[in-house]
Amino acid sequence: MAAFLPQFQSIKTSFDHVVLAVEDVSDLWPVIKNGFEERLPFKSVFLNNKTRNPVKVDELPAEFILTTDARLRSRFPQEQSLFWFREPYATVVLVTCEDLDEFKNILKPRLKLIVQNDEREWFIVFVSKAPAHNDQATKMAKKVYAKLEVDFSSKKRERCCKLDMLGPDANFWDDLEAKVIECIRNTLDRRIHFYEEEIRKLSEIRFMPVWNFCNFFILKESLAFMFEIAHLHEDALREYDELELCYLETVNMVGRKRDFGGMESVDDQAILLDPGKKALTQIVQDDSFREFEFRQYLFACQAKLLFNLSRPFEVASRGYSFIISFSKSLAVHESAFPFCMREVWVITACLAVIDATTAHYKDGLATPDVEKEFYRVQGELYTLCRSKFMRLAYLIGYGADIERSPVNSASLSTLPWPKPAVWPSLPSTASSEVLAKEKMILQETSRPKHFGIQRRPLPLEPSLLLREANRRRASLSAGNMFELFDGHPNAAEGSGLISPSPKVNAISMSRTLSSPGNFEGSIDRPLRLAEIYVAAEHALRNTISEAELWKSFSSVTEFEQKYLDLSKGAANNYHNSWWKRHGVVLDGEIAAVYHKRSNYDIAANLYEKVCALYAGEGWENLLAEVLPNLAECQKILNDQAGYLSSCVRLLSLDKGLFSIKERQAFQSEVVCLAHSEMEHPVPLDVSSLVTFSGNPGPALELCDGDPGTLSVTLWSGFPDDITLESFSLTLTATHNTDEGANAIKSSDAIVLMPGKNTITLPVPPQKPGSYVLGALTGHIGQLSFRSHSFSRIGPVDTDDFMSYEKPTRPILRVAKPRPLVDLAAAISSALLMNELQWVGIIVTPINYSLKGAVLHIDTGPGLRIEEAHGFEIEKHREEASQNRANLTDPEDCLSRTGAEVNKLALEDGKIKFPNWASNITSVLWIPLRAVSDGIARGATAGMVVPQGQSVVDGLRMIALKLEFGVSHNQTFEKTIAVHFTNPFDVSTRVTDKCDDGTLLLQVILQSQVKASLTIHDAWLDLQDCFDHTGKGDGRPVSRFFPLTVSPKSKAGMLFSIYLVDTSINDNTKELRQDSLLNIRYKIRGSRKLGAHTPVADGPPESGNDDELFFTFRSALTLQRPVLDPCLAVGFLPLPSSGLRVGQLVTIEWRVERLKNMENGAADNLVEVLYEVNVNSENWMIAGRKRGYVSLSTKQGISISLLFSPPPFCSLSNGPSLVNFIFFFRFPNRGLNIVLALSGWICSSPATWLAKRQRSKYKLQSTWTALGLCFTSCT
Repeated sequence: MAAFLPQFQSIKTSFDHVVLAVEDVSDLWPVIKNGFEERLPFKSVFLNNKTRNPVKVDELPAEFILTTDARLRSRFPQEQSLFWFREPYATVVLVTCEDLDEFKNILKPRLKLIVQNDEREWFIVFVSKAPAHNDQATKMAKKVYAKLEVDFSSKKRERCCKLDMLGPDANFWDDLEAKVIECIRNTLDRRIHFYEEEIRKLSEIRFMPVWNFCNFFILKESLAFMFEIAHLHEDALREYDELELCYLETVNMVGRKRDFGGMESVDDQAILLDPGKKALTQIVQDDSFREFEFRQYLFACQAKLLFNLSRPFEVASRGYSFIISFSKSLAVHESAFPFCMREVWVITACLAVIDATTAHYKDGLATPDVEKEFYRVQGELYTLCRSKFMRLAYLIGYGADIERSPVNSASLSTLPWPKPAVWPSLPSTASSEVLAKEKMILQETSRPKHFGIQRRPLPLEPSLLLREANRRRASLSAGNMFELFDGHPNAAEGSGLISPSPKVNAISMSRTLSSPGNFEGSIDRPLRLAEIYVAAEHALRNTISEAELWKSFSSVTEFEQKYLDLSKGAANNYHNSWWKRHGVVLDGEIAAVYHKRSNYDIAANLYEKVCALYAGEGWENLLAEVLPNLAECQKILNDQAGYLSSCVRLLSLDKGLFSIKERQAFQSEVVCLAHSEMEHPVPLDVSSLVTFSGNPGPALELCDGDPGTLSVTLWSGFPDDITLESFSLTLTATHNTDEGANAIKSSDAIVLMPGKNTITLPVPPQKPGSYVLGALTGHIGQLSFRSHSFSRIGPVDTDDFMSYEKPTRPILRVAKPRPLVDLAAAISSALLMNELQWVGIIVTPINYSLKGAVLHIDTGPGLRIEEAHGFEIEKHREEASQNRANLTDPEDCLSRTGAEVNKLALEDGKIKFPNWASNITSVLWIPLRAVSDGIARGATAGMVVPQGQSVVDGLRMIALKLEFGVSHNQTFEKTIAVHFTNPFDVSTRVTDKCDDGTLLLQVILQSQVKASLTIHDAWLDLQDCFDHTGKGDGRPVSRFFPLTVSPKSKAGMLFSIYLVDTSINDNTKELRQDSLLNIRYKIRGSRKLGAHTPVADGPPESGNDDELFFTFRSALTLQRPVLDPCLAVGFLPLPSSGLRVGQLVTIEWRVERLKNMENGAADNLVEVLYEVNVNSENWMIAGRKRGYVSLSTKQGISISLLFSPPPFCSLSNGPSLVNFIFFFRFPNRGLNIVLALSGWICSSPATWLAKRQRSKYKLQSTWTALGLCFTSCT
């Protein structure tokens, strides 16, 4: 079968459609040919694939060929079976007949002969020429067609169709296409089966000696090509994949040594996308093919099918994998290839795949994920091509023009040197070229980095080229090692591009120039580096057959341009793929080229992208390589803001990446720019250089409104001291993120030393809440800076440990408004009126220091401060609870006064607290005197005297204002009420009346203070109408002096008096209405309990104890006693069930005469006036509210007054019954009686009789137990 390879390749080149044979029995084809060919190619047909599954074919090309055509008649039987794919897939038989006899006798036998071959797919087209208006001819044509169907069609398959040339033919063409496609489908299935059987037979013997891959290839590719003709590209691709696997499985069988290929002059150019580039006859070897050409041929066939399937992304993916695997195969046979042919082939293969896939790819052709993967593979192809291209450039001496970047170093240092059998020798005519290379090497100097940064250049070779080249020479002598290294003593440390010392340069040059014609010497002499470059260049010129590729190595400019194009292509594709970081890294290589060409604007933009990637990923080693280049571009472009930022970022990198001198250079640039006049000053972000945190320990706690001092730790990454002209920190509230941050500032300049610094800042009053550090701002010279980075305290032995995580621990806590101090009166009992008394104020700090506190005192009316006696302060001690009633010796209380008593003075109306009282509860004693101009008045015993008025009269107010806090920013104001009273409450009553008219008057003394009172003397100055019996000195009858009155207890004194008739006296003299009681007493008490011994203004003169006594005076109003009662008034109780709204309530009052009147009226009747007043909001009374009634003068006579008012609210709701008042008046007696009813009295079960028995005296009195108020006048 190998002899048919030329014919097979020729058929593949010219044959690309399905053949349909036309058997023209009745010479109709010239007439209907155009109608048939207009339907080609067939659209949207379904064919069966290899697995007999229907596959939709969008377009099926075909061609109708007459069976008499030479293309079908000139084939040999063997050709027909081998190339069966080009045989007709259907036979269309064209017939016409107008008579049944003709059909039976002539046409039918001929048709039987034509269709007797069962291997062909056929069907008959009956062409009717009968005009539509000729019914007889039309009927005859129908009869003939019917007979034709009966003879040649069956139930299983319809093989006939009718074409009316002169009539409508709309359905015919659809029927024709259906029958043609059915024939093609059946033929295709039969042929697929045939090829599968043949291929199976050959596959079973592929490991036998009789195996012939050429035969297997022709059958396998015939099947694949048949699928391709039928546009079943998926099946065709699957056949080529199987063919490749079978070839790789059998090509290297043991015992079969074959040539690899690739030795022709143009084999350096990849033929991955052109299957017809080389004829199969050129690559056949015995019973198989050479691997070099055949594998490329198979890939080209696969790529062609993938392009037909609109899958260029798969071509790129397969192409990259194929190039990698095929490059490994080339490496095995590299020694047999021309110099660097493997690298050249990889370059051309990558460029060919890139160009083809790019041309066939259109946006939207694939899903987004597939599209990104396509661009990634494109980027990988560019990167592979770029690496191989740089390797070739390095071999011919362009290494100095390759950027020694990390990415280039990583790709080239791992890429092995070429491994030819013999390293190229130096041509004899290359002396001038060697001299030029020597000069180029001597002039090579690495471009100095900005800031004077010294870096050891990164390697671009896996090993020393000089050693590798000489080692691979055919016969290498030991030679001179110094000569081996080209006179470079330090060549072993790195690349041969390291500039030698001047002395070594002179030696090398003198040797080169002194023997220019010595290159044709012995091959045993080691080659120098320049000679290696020239030899490699000559060998590479012979290897590269593509002029465009060799042009890229013709000069440094052409090399840089090609290098730039490849880098751009890789970067752009990576940017569109998943691997965007690879694109950014390659942008750095592009920037290096523009930087070298002094195109600083584009270089700076690309460098910024690279630096942003490295900084974001935390690749500081890589960032240290690129950032100085960016800074240099920014400085040249006068981009001061960018240059400053780059300098700060350089300082922020790890200290081990740069020397101290280099870091100091960075800082000097920053300081210089900060103190210069910048055209457009911008804030500088030093977050990565200056970090801050609060000091360890609890947060600073302040009260609302308090200032404070905050201690903050700063870490400086500057190598030297740096001065901050201004400095501030913002505090951010954690409870309310919407609230703006508050700044705390330092008023003085701060010098930051390298490493840890601790500074203190004043904190103004803040709102309540927790605060964390927000941002650091300030100025370095005229430049404002800002830092957002937070530090964390490291271990004890590391002060520079920094973390950029935002702290959650608050640095400041401001408490919500709360009581910070409390002022309260030390005692609640009454003090002596009109005497100097110590008033104690308890000052209680509530978890707050009162250091430096000042108290302002303002007394109200009737109260004054006795400043001459000074102020006292002492610690407050809680007194043990004790029974005050059993207190016998008040001096015990006095002895308990704390020993730590300090004297204080009043200055400008304020008192300054001592420091020892700042955190403890203390008592401040203030000397006060309550002044009252009035005189105390006594009352009649049994009379209810309102206590409220007496208490109010004794109250005095002290307004206190305490200023405290760090700057007296806290104030506390409080008004304290102090109760002052007289020592005694005096009441009187007549205890008895003697026969001689003498009255015994009892004076009752009630102690008003919590102190022991000792009465030493007492006398009573009587009012007019009364006088003393006996001596008349006004002393009481019982003189048990001294008389001691315990706190809150009573004592009594009895006076003997009698009534005096004042009518005989001079009427012109004004009568004295009040009696005056005088009491001379002493007091013993503690100021911690209440009233106490008044403070003396000075020591008693000459021991006169009279000055220690005090005199109390009280006015008494004596009235004649009611010793002969005549009337009683009372009321009946209310219902016990309570009051209800709207329900009538009966209220009954009764007035009863107790005895007969001595001088009654003539008619024995007395007129009584009554009047009712009620609260209209709670009661309703209709009718008469005022009137007169008559009361008899006889004993036992009574009158009743009855009222029935309905309440407006129930008793359970507490209706106010106040102002339900009854008023009685006896005009002729001058007697007035007022009765008031209250709610809690209404339910009293008291009886009217009890009320009557209590009415004994006609003195002014109040009966509160039953809510009755009697008022009478004598």
